[in-house]
Amino acid sequence: MPIEVRDLTHVYNKGSVSEAVALSHVSFRIEDGEFVGLIGPTGSGKSTLIQHLNGLLKPTQGRVLIDGRDIWEKGMSLREVRQKVGLVFQYAEQQVFEETVWDDIAFGPKNLGLSPSEVDARVKDAAAMVGLTPELLRRSPFELSGGQLRRVAIAGVVSMKPKVLVLDEPAAGLDPRGRDEVLTHVKRMHESGMTVILVSHNMEDVARLCQRLLVLHNGSLVADGTPREIFSKAEFISEVGLRAPDVVSLMEKLREKGWSVRTDVVNVEEAFEEIVRELKVSKGASAAR
Repeated sequence: MPIEVRDLTHVYNKGSVSEAVALSHVSFRIEDGEFVGLIGPTGSGKSTLIQHLNGLLKPTQGRVLIDGRDIWEKGMSLREVRQKVGLVFQYAEQQVFEETVWDDIAFGPKNLGLSPSEVDARVKDAAAMVGLTPELLRRSPFELSGGQLRRVAIAGVVSMKPKVLVLDEPAAGLDPRGRDEVLTHVKRMHESGMTVILVSHNMEDVARLCQRLLVLHNGSLVADGTPREIFSKAEFISEVGLRAPDVVSLMEKLREKGWSVRTDVVNVEEAFEEIVRELKVSKGASAAR
């Protein structure tokens, strides 16, 4: 189920003294099964953009197409659009409100009018997908850790069986363990076939997880490419107010020290492999002497 954005412009308070252009002529297409990172400095338009993808905001100009159909055309159901494109807001625990974890995850499926057995199956499937054990389903969500609570919120969206999952800073504010837990399950959902769009300020996360990055700056789409393509442009990254992953700087410094390492690595795993390779080469050269 591809998503296509064509010439999207959004103006808040249009025609008033407080008019503000949040997005300007943004166009892109996301295919089935992609894992796309949406990055940009604060105020670049990321949150405004993702709210257009399931019809929470209506474009001032331009179109949003799901499966080739404009979501705002006559006859389209926004309710159906929101079942296909699930959106998890930043600090998603603010979306949690029921007395038990089971009830919270079941809220969406119940509103679809599904049978009790189907609701129960969806709750269990969604909980398993985000790593929530059956014992946790009986507890109050507000007794859980921050990482568990975030996963409850994600499960509530996943229980609607969306084709596309849009996450706005899903690991924001979590400790390292909670962050790893949430992002590990997001990765697994993508591996199961779900299209994922991840909004994040953490460049290490997007470099490690995403296949493709969309870069917003001042409401415009200024770059679209792989993490390696985007983060290799040091001057561009600085100009748009971002920073490359720390491993990029590390490899550049090692190169300056005389190490024959690649400088186009973008994540810790690649950096580790490159450093180990160089150490083996150096060890072999020393032994030969």
